[in-house]
Amino acid sequence: MPTRRMTLGLLLCAGSPALAQQARPQRPPQGPSLSAPRTLMAGAMAAAFVSRAPANARLAIARPTDPAESAIVAAPLGQVSVLSLPAPGEVGTFELRLLGESDGKPVILLHQPLVTTTPSATLAAPARLSRGNPLPVRGIGPNGDRDRVVLTKPDAPPEAQGPNFFPAENVENTLEAPDEPGTYELRYVMDAPLTGPRVLARREVIVE
Repeated sequence: MPTRRMTLGLLLCAGSPALAQQARPQRPPQGPSLSAPRTLMAGAMAAAFVSRAPANARLAIARPTDPAESAIVAAPLGQVSVLSLPAPGEVGTFELRLLGESDGKPVILLHQPLVTTTPSATLAAPARLSRGNPLPVRGIGPNGDRDRVVLTKPDAPPEAQGPNFFPAENVENTLEAPDEPGTYELRYVMDAPLTGPRVLARREVIVE
């Protein structure tokens, strides 16, 4: 049984600011954090979640051996906590970096590996249609922010223009068929860093 003196001593200890502070140690301030996929199809969008980033921070994709001031693609974070960058169109091992500044020079605050796999795409559309009629199309691939599904001539270069849409906005759309009859080619064109425009899928379309 505790005596009256012991009870009074316990109450005094519980009310002591010094002892209360010792009982609740302060946590050290936390630094920034970075969370993003480590494996991604080449040319796809790499979405990164960042918290507690310092002012003027940037998100970048670089080769692991690149210095802090070198990047394949980079963008400022601003006030957002989620930012997407287009992954390189090449297959390989890269690095996603959170960059800050020290004495006016970029420094790497956080980094994690980013492995890109072989890009691929699929197309679905009617094989024949009458000229001037709408052409319903579905195109799925890396869906990078500059990828296009385009209808053009079969011998045209990868950067050729024509009726098109951006699968990053919607994988299904309707294109207007050319007025001139003939054989055309529906393409999924990936347009990613390091590779530029590259045709991933083709489908013949005959306009009658």
